[in-house]
Parts: sequence; structure tokens; C-alpha cells
Amino acid sequence: MRWLLVLGFAAVTACDVTTIPTTSPAPSSRPQGASPQMSDEDARNRAGIAARQFVSVVRTVEPVAERECERRAPSANCDFQIVVDDRPGQPPNAFQTVDRSGRPILAFNLALIASVENSDELAFVMGHEASHHILGHLGRTQQNAQVGAVILSGLTALGGGNEAAVQSAEQIGASLGARTYSKDFELEADRLGTIITMRAGFDAVRGAQFFNKIPDPGNRFLGSHPPNSSRMEIVRRTAAGL
Repeated sequence: MRWLLVLGFAAVTACDVTTIPTTSPAPSSRPQGASPQMSDEDARNRAGIAARQFVSVVRTVEPVAERECERRAPSANCDFQIVVDDRPGQPPNAFQTVDRSGRPILAFNLALIASVENSDELAFVMGHEASHHILGHLGRTQQNAQVGAVILSGLTALGGGNEAAVQSAEQIGASLGARTYSKDFELEADRLGTIITMRAGFDAVRGAQFFNKIPDPGNRFLGSHPPNSSRMEIVRRTAAGL
């Protein structure tokens, strides 16, 4: 296992998550604009707990994910690299990508590491992101984007569109193509992520409560993620089958 702490990087993501508060702030008699202050000692203690939990989950989940990758995708690079993005002020986020050599990267930022309620949630997020690589979703998304770009730009050119119109159609087609099967990809990753989470000894159903922190996208046309209820259902069914 290799660790890398980065200050910033650009990546093509297969999936990302941005969380929202699950509860409203409690009423307070403090003057408007005041915020509760945490002592330096409390902040260090909380940070230490989050860091130890992250290291423990990675050490447990990563070998399970790599074995699952070797079994399901024997021709793929299954040597996961864990990356922590330490840029301040970022919303909670995690995603999967690959480096220039094709090595799979699972990236988490500090805000997400601090936002999970328990190790089950962190294990589920990790298993989900690893599943995107195992299932080849990044490559399939890029292929769908290329097909969409070619088709829409070609139709625009045949219709007499000028160079600017063709370029615009190419960008729109790539976006539409990338989103075509994105909901299916998320559900596939939820299913395999459940298997990885459970085989690593964590509770996937409890871990999937992380969805409660994600804005529910509903069932929007060409939305990138399926409704949270559909995701919870596939996690429950998969866990029950195990």
C-alpha cells in the first residue's frame, strides 16, 4: 500500500460525492453571527480520531478491494493508491481516477474523512469508489462521451452548421454521452461496493446511511446519480443476499 498526501491535483472523476448537513443547527441564545468555539485540544482529539479511523479502514478495505479486482478484472491494474487531498475549504468529496500509468487512485479529501459518522460509512464510500475501477466505469464513460461527441457534431455538420456550431455540438454530445449510463454505473458500484464492504467486515447497510448526507437527485432526465432510495434498496438487497 502506498500513501500520497497532495496539495492539489486535477483528475477525471468516475464519481464524486458532495455532502450536505443532515440536521439544522440548534437554536442558540448567542448573538447573531457568533459561532461555537472548539478548543485546540478538542480539535486535535477529533482530528486524531478521524485520522486513526481512516487509516484503519484503508488497511482493512484496500486488500479486499484488490482481491475482488484481481478476481473480477484480471487484466486490470489492481494496485490501488490512496490519495488524501489536504486543500482547505473544500466540500466533502471522494472519487476514483487513474494516473498516467493507469494505476487506480482512490481520492478522499479531509472534509469527507471528518464528515463520516462511523467507520462503516467510510468503508462503504471506499468500496463504492473502488468498484468504479473494478467495473471499468471510467473507461466506459470516456467511450460514451466520445461516441456522443462524434454523433452530435456529425449531425450538426451535416445540417450545415459552421465550425463554432460543430465544436459546441461536440462538447454537448460528449456531456450527454457521458451521462447516458451514469445512473446504471452508480447502482452497479453500490452493489459491488456493498460486497466489498461486507467482506471487509463492515456493515454496508449502516454505511450506506452516508446517502443521507447527499442531496437526493430524484429521477432527473440525464441526471448523473440515481435517487437515493434506489441506491439504498440495492444495498439492502445485496447485503441480504450475502
